[in-house]
Amino acid sequence: MTPLQYSLLSALAVRKAADQTTLAADIALDRTTTTGALKRLAARNFVERAVDDEDRRARLCKLTPAGTALLAKIEASARAAHRATLDNLSEREQAAFVEMMQRVVAAHSNRDSVTALFD
Repeated sequence: MTPLQYSLLSALAVRKAADQTTLAADIALDRTTTTGALKRLAARNFVERAVDDEDRRARLCKLTPAGTALLAKIEASARAAHRATLDNLSEREQAAFVEMMQRVVAAHSNRDSVTALFD
């Protein structure tokens, strides 16, 4: 399980179902990378990717029971790893860091790929 895959499972747990473009925006990655990760999760039966009835070009994704079980199993470890990453910062520094990262993500949320950063 990669951090990207964990992020996708977490986003799907919150949304219940979402298309790949929405999920890409949720985790601040380009659609191509997100689609590849979702395909790998689907191959392992953690995610379902069905053609969206309203937009036949889109794939609607949702967690499978196996994906839900996996997320429940790894959630505590993932949160502990997150806390360990920020442990050397004071509470004030942690809050500032998270706020700055949210601003960076928001500023680039309209970009569709990493290559857009170099345009």
